[in-house]
Amino acid sequence: MERRIDFSRDRRMLCGACGHDWRVELDWIDRWDQGVETCPGCGMTCAHEDSPRVTADPADLALDDDRVARFFWYHTSTHPDWPRRNFDPAADLSAETRRMMGGDERVAVWAARQRAKALHVGTYEAAVHNMLRRIRDQADHDNQFYLYRVHLIPSVTVREGWLIDPSDFVGDVALADVCPPGIDVARYLNYHEDPGGLSLALGRNAITRVQGLAVPLPDAWDESWVHDAVAALANASDTELSTVLADRLPTNLRVQFAPAAAFAEGDDSEQWARCTSSLISLISDPGRVLAALDQQDFREVRV
Repeated sequence: MERRIDFSRDRRMLCGACGHDWRVELDWIDRWDQGVETCPGCGMTCAHEDSPRVTADPADLALDDDRVARFFWYHTSTHPDWPRRNFDPAADLSAETRRMMGGDERVAVWAARQRAKALHVGTYEAAVHNMLRRIRDQADHDNQFYLYRVHLIPSVTVREGWLIDPSDFVGDVALADVCPPGIDVARYLNYHEDPGGLSLALGRNAITRVQGLAVPLPDAWDESWVHDAVAALANASDTELSTVLADRLPTNLRVQFAPAAAFAEGDDSEQWARCTSSLISLISDPGRVLAALDQQDFREVRV
């Protein structure tokens, strides 16, 4: 089951000081982050430890336990086979790397920790956010990304309620910490991708199959926009053009989008424009992406 995709939707805010709960537009959050807005309940600014933060929307359909397994969930990765059916994190380690890690025994302990980590899936919006964040923060600009539509097992058991984002500073979550015995998936409030949306932490056995494709789509550009962009590159700096591009997007995507749309010296202007237009279409025309996913074969994940 697909949910409505809306990168610009309003968010819920909750003040940690006075408990005021209200709905805001994305532009309000941008002004809040700049110290312009304050909590309507107590006047708290963003500088305070207990200042308001985005919170889960009580109208979010993912709060209905019975809907969780029926919804499509999404993930972006640079791995063309995510999630691997038989995941062995040590499989590609060289003999030298194993030696530097302390030998096979320590490698085995490390591998067990890696396998014990939860997987993350979320809304379509969160998956796109994740890709742009990785391009900006993890030097993945030149790596091919893949978008995955994730199908859960129908009998999945959902942890009651939702958690504050349990990820550590590198985004990892130990599955056992959020999914005790008898629980397959845990909902958590995502602060980093699609802030305010609910994502899931889960194990591989909660996923039955996935559909995936390389993104951005190779033919999703707007030819008229590409023509104008190539002309603009000939008459303006790439910085000016990147700013114009970013201004077309929802406020909370602009900083992340700029590195993804960076035009480097020596790049072919038409190729860059087509790639960038296709990247924008992930946000402006998600229906086209979903239609392409519909045409993809299913890959079974659960053993």
